[in-house]
Amino acid sequence: MKHISILVPHGGHMASIECPRFVFTEVNRYLESMGQVPLFQVELVATGEFADIYGGAYQIRTTPMKAVTRTDLIVVPALESDLDRYLAENDDMRAWIVDRHRAGAEVASLCMGAFLLASTGLLSGRKCSTHWMGAHRFRSLYPNVELIEDRIITDEAGIYSSGGGFSFMNLILYIVEKYAGREAAVYCAKFFQLDMDRNSQSPFIIFQGQKWHADEGVHRAQEFIERHFRNKISVDDLSSQLALSRRSLERRFKKATNNTVAEYIQRVKIEAAKKQLEKGVKSVSEVMFDVGYTDQKAFRAIFRNITGLSPVEYRNKFASKGPIVA
Repeated sequence: MKHISILVPHGGHMASIECPRFVFTEVNRYLESMGQVPLFQVELVATGEFADIYGGAYQIRTTPMKAVTRTDLIVVPALESDLDRYLAENDDMRAWIVDRHRAGAEVASLCMGAFLLASTGLLSGRKCSTHWMGAHRFRSLYPNVELIEDRIITDEAGIYSSGGGFSFMNLILYIVEKYAGREAAVYCAKFFQLDMDRNSQSPFIIFQGQKWHADEGVHRAQEFIERHFRNKISVDDLSSQLALSRRSLERRFKKATNNTVAEYIQRVKIEAAKKQLEKGVKSVSEVMFDVGYTDQKAFRAIFRNITGLSPVEYRNKFASKGPIVA
């Protein structure tokens, strides 16, 4: 039997605590219906016998960490947005994760739970994913971790992580398949109506401009790009506008935004195209011309590289289809 410890940390999100518990217990029910022995022993684990969620709105009965001396998998749920506070308040839990991992437990972080897992040091030198909205903050806090921003699932020798939002369910399915087999995972995918084998959160990423830095020259360059992205912008023209050498602009821009100038221009254009495609009014060709592309092949290639989908696939996925009429 596999022992599953789902943590209930300070600032933990209820969905990423309850959903994994539901999935693992449903696997047990499925196995019993097939005449097999249940596979998972699932416990909610916290520092004491009770844990408060959402400032006391919910109270959960839990198993104290000190009583759990052996476990096979630790699930680290997503944390609320006040990360500094909750990373500090969960210091005891951080030490317990490390101790149990040293004793042989695997560890899986869900969404923003990657921050708590990374704070243990167990992710140093490893790949990891988290919610795309937390990517910059994660990189600044944990530069020794290789953040794979678009990935839904990472698995580095039994240390797992998932992308943002409810994509953590894909990681839970992945673990179910690893522990209980493909048949059980397919059953869960059908029971919970989940798309299996989804491996990228790129279609859901909203480009937010990468303006967290303090380089005013780069800020001016970004603002110029965002005002004039429909026009052809060269790095030479941009450096001339800002009275900077091309070499200096490219170096500073890459350092500040983690993108080259050309990559940034592409991301601004594609974000504008995405918004138009979501409205579902214009054709793909009209949208392409509106955001400053004239080569359909190039537009499709860049769009897919950034979003993981073709423009048509993106429109079909996100455009309004009107009310459903019986």
